[in-house]
Amino acid sequence: MSQPIIPPMTSPPRSALAEPTATVPRLWVVWISLASIGVWAGFFGPIQVLLAQQAEAINESDKESILALVTGAGAAVSLVFNPLWGAFSDRTILRIGRRVPWVIGGAVTGAGSMLILAPADSVAEMLVGWCLAQASLNAMLAALTATVPDQVPVHERGTVGGWLALAQTVGVIAGSGIAAATGSIAAGYLTTAGLLLVTAIPYCLGSRDIALTREERPPFEAGRFVRSFWVSPRLHPDFAWAWLTRFLVNLGNAIVVLYLLYYLDDAVGLTKDQAESRVFLLTAAYGVITVLTAVGGGIWSDHVGRRKPFVIASGFVIAAALVVLALVPTMTGAWIGAVVLGVGFGIYSSVDFAMISQVLPNAGDRAKDLGVINIANALPQVVAPGIAAVVLGLDLGYATLYGLAAATTVIGSLLVTRIRSVA
Repeated sequence: MSQPIIPPMTSPPRSALAEPTATVPRLWVVWISLASIGVWAGFFGPIQVLLAQQAEAINESDKESILALVTGAGAAVSLVFNPLWGAFSDRTILRIGRRVPWVIGGAVTGAGSMLILAPADSVAEMLVGWCLAQASLNAMLAALTATVPDQVPVHERGTVGGWLALAQTVGVIAGSGIAAATGSIAAGYLTTAGLLLVTAIPYCLGSRDIALTREERPPFEAGRFVRSFWVSPRLHPDFAWAWLTRFLVNLGNAIVVLYLLYYLDDAVGLTKDQAESRVFLLTAAYGVITVLTAVGGGIWSDHVGRRKPFVIASGFVIAAALVVLALVPTMTGAWIGAVVLGVGFGIYSSVDFAMISQVLPNAGDRAKDLGVINIANALPQVVAPGIAAVVLGLDLGYATLYGLAAATTVIGSLLVTRIRSVA
């Protein structure tokens, strides 16, 4: 009598809400890093160069106010849409996954927004185009960021965070380089749109995204959905401190980034053409150093199993760079500041992200909660122009402005000590 055939044992598919334990493939890290390059190029090509050039072309005598209005409005859009798209992503139950649909939609719409910005010759057109770009790119950013706690085990998040920090730096350099190399505002936007689409394709084809089942998705209640965007500092104090520290450090960084072109023009004394080319060169120098420190810092943090010492120390290094820019308004000072800033921000970006991923309150709300954290990235873009307008409007100069940015960064670094659940 023949024996019955027993099918081989297979492991059930992992739940989208389960804590990941398996090592992620290296190729997957490459694809998510590539998509991140496109996203950050989409953000920072306009922020660092193209929007400033457009503002100056529209009204040279009022360029600071126009830039402040457009970037501030875009950042306000980001404040709303990053956590909102993240919350929708958390609840998406399509078969291809809950993150990748938002990457696809964000990439396509983001490219479309660049087509609107390319011919823009009025403040109104700039506002519409940049607000749409912020809404679109934040859909991608929310989904890509949440994929890390979805798929990367805790003991590897510093390393993956390092690669994503490297990708962010490459994206910033690419965005600035595109703006400098294409020779015109319109060509810069069109090239950025193409880069955004090309870099997103490999990730969308190999995302390994895990579908959320209908049983795992909670019933929708409008009131509960709205209330979920408030994460109680009393119930989740470590999450609250992580948010505040990131906000303060990014506020210092936003002051520098948004006004770097004008700093080189007005404080260092370069011509318009010189300032535009130096923005790219300084960003490239900063980027090279960031690349050298981001992955290494993340790996080192994973190896020793600690996050806070790295975040605190790197914050002080960032502040030192801002002090150099404040006290030495020359190209020599700018080069030193860029290099020191790269050292600090490389380590900070990778390890702070890993630390934040460990204080998320709920696995079912990863993208939404990371969206709330990302408000700490976007809100400084709203606040920084206001601070700069007051300081520069009172003729206190860039030394005062960048000194204030350094002090803000130091305070943010010190407050990391209040986080208790992460070493």
